[in-house]
Amino acid sequence: MIAQTLDVVETGELPVLEFVAPMPGFPAQRRFVLVQMDDDGMLYSLTSFDAPELRFLVVPPAQFFPDYSVEVDDESLVALGLPDAEDLLILLVLTAGETVAETTANLMAPIVVAQSSRRAVQLVLGGSGLPVRAPLLAG
Repeated sequence: MIAQTLDVVETGELPVLEFVAPMPGFPAQRRFVLVQMDDDGMLYSLTSFDAPELRFLVVPPAQFFPDYSVEVDDESLVALGLPDAEDLLILLVLTAGETVAETTANLMAPIVVAQSSRRAVQLVLGGSGLPVRAPLLAG
């Protein structure tokens, strides 16, 4: 089972994540700040440290897609520093719609974070049949 919560430092320090490979489409951006946007820990902002205008909304999948799971390949685990499964945080990138009902989540390319090292990678699960735009809220 993969952990679905992030232990945010209580000192006011924002967690800076270092991507071990750039996110597709953003080759120059490797450092991002992860900021919790709500009290329930269901919505986060992933903002580029060096280009703050670049921001993604991300969510842990458990609340919205309880059966969603990701198998992290060995190469990615090595790049993340060989963390324990309990140390991994999975985040889904959202595409905001006009309303919450129109908001979608990218199930094909989750972000995997090793919480202890704050290293991250965006996996592209090619051939998985998972949608790039899954409705965040069911019907």
